[in-house]
Amino acid sequence: MAKRIKAKTDNSKWVEPKTRKKRKPMSAEQKVAAAERLEKARQARAAKNPDYGMSSIHESLRSLPDDYPTHPNKIKVWIKTQTELAGVERRADKAGVKGALARQLIHEGYVKNLKRYLRDGDYCDLFYGEYQEKRISRTCRAQAYHWFGPNIGQPKFDVGVWYPLLGTVYTKEMYNDDNGVKNADVQKTKRKQRKRS
Repeated sequence: MAKRIKAKTDNSKWVEPKTRKKRKPMSAEQKVAAAERLEKARQARAAKNPDYGMSSIHESLRSLPDDYPTHPNKIKVWIKTQTELAGVERRADKAGVKGALARQLIHEGYVKNLKRYLRDGDYCDLFYGEYQEKRISRTCRAQAYHWFGPNIGQPKFDVGVWYPLLGTVYTKEMYNDDNGVKNADVQKTKRKQRKRS
């Protein structure tokens, strides 16, 4: 038979904690006054410390002009919008909407990349904008050359990249001319399907 253990703690003086009284809801005027006080306090703190509100932002992004396409203030608005869109898609996925999970993950990945940009100063997404509506254009910083094969010593080019060697963006037409592709815009016709007998 198991041996019983007696408790040595004395709980005779335990008193139930007082229940905290719920706060009275603020009226509309009180909310406006509180918001004004908070804004005034933020301005006072910003006047004392010029880096106020910038502690989580990379040093290279702090001195960007306000009209810069990826200014930190714009990025914060984009993060808020994309987070809301991810929430909408999350609810749609739970409701069983087809493709909602994929769209949710796209929004969450974009938010992750935007937060990384604010933290590290490196923009690593192919799109930008509040709704990912604009595409990042690439620029060649160091020209690459073929080092084997029939094109030894010839420069390499990718479609859609701006090259200082060319002074322009390398287009699909340039690619077709360089590689001897003719009638590239003509689509191949589909084969007729055989019917089973």
